Amino acid sequence: MKYMVADLMFKATKAWYENGMICMLLSDKKEIRFPVELNQKLNAATPAQLMNIEIICEGTGLHWPELDEDLSVTGIIEGRFGSV
Repeated sequence: MKYMVADLMFKATKAWYENGMICMLLSDKKEIRFPVELNQKLNAATPAQLMNIEIICEGTGLHWPELDEDLSVTGIIEGRFGSV
């Protein structure tokens, strides 16, 4: 299986919702944030649903079980936030 360098370098160690932003801490201690309004499902969610974030695939993805939404860490870094 082939991997992009970004797939191997960037892994989330923590993810949370705060003041309209999805936040994640990467394994290299960088913090990434993006506004929920950039994703249709996240924008329509309640704060409680937004706070229920799971880190999946050994830190390479985020999952919101109540919303059935998944985003890759690499995609977020590249500016791909799912559907608007």
